Amino acid sequence: MGTKAVILCGGQGTRIREASESMPKPMLPIGGKPIVWHIMKMYAAHGITEFVLCLGYKSWAIKEFFLNYRAMTNDVQLTLGKNHAVEIIGGAPEEEWRITLAETGEDTMTGGRVAAVRRYVENDELFCLTYGDGVSDVDITKLLAFHRAHGKACTVTAVRPPGRFGEMRLEADAVTEFNEKPQATEGLINGGFFVCDARRIWDHLPMQKSLTLEQEPMRQLADKGELRAFRHAGFWQPMDTLREFNLLNELWAKGKAPWKTWKDGP
Repeated sequence: MGTKAVILCGGQGTRIREASESMPKPMLPIGGKPIVWHIMKMYAAHGITEFVLCLGYKSWAIKEFFLNYRAMTNDVQLTLGKNHAVEIIGGAPEEEWRITLAETGEDTMTGGRVAAVRRYVENDELFCLTYGDGVSDVDITKLLAFHRAHGKACTVTAVRPPGRFGEMRLEADAVTEFNEKPQATEGLINGGFFVCDARRIWDHLPMQKSLTLEQEPMRQLADKGELRAFRHAGFWQPMDTLREFNLLNELWAKGKAPWKTWKDGP
């Protein structure tokens, strides 16, 4: 089996309410395509084309997009009436992706969502894991090589962000403290783009809906010396506010989207 990317797509996006009333946050568009599509294209550029999307809030909107993917991404010609016909008029290249759309619960927290999709990834060596609302030009190939080299249970990508997220204390590349959203933050923070050992990570991810990935599981991993940080100094940007939604769309419209590392298509 190939390496899979698990993407957390179940949140409500309450801080970007202006844009997310009618759709789940991962479906908010950048240049007409959902942000989760951009994240999948980033992984696919590094040869990862199997995905597990952890669905929750308004999950049907995400299922609908992928169930109707060809129609959503190409021109469509309809003939109405008795001889009803639908013709998809080519254009956009076909994605050779295998996607599992997993219902992980409306109110499940991030750790509980990952635990809920265990059966889809536990037979692999490892799996990638990230949030469905942030883009980056992180080198996934180097990230995977880094993870394999240190042999620990989990790797988190450490980034320098806009301040307001949780900070991590590092000694060399070992994460010795994981502190999500402290009052004052400086230094490197959790940028998502995790790599997890598909056999050992479950010791820290019990099947529990209320489990928050960024709290007990990450702290346990750090305490046991099982969490390493892959330092990424390049572009990283979440879509948490309307300002950030507009920023990402402006970068895309100007042809200056650093996360567009793929060569084909738009």
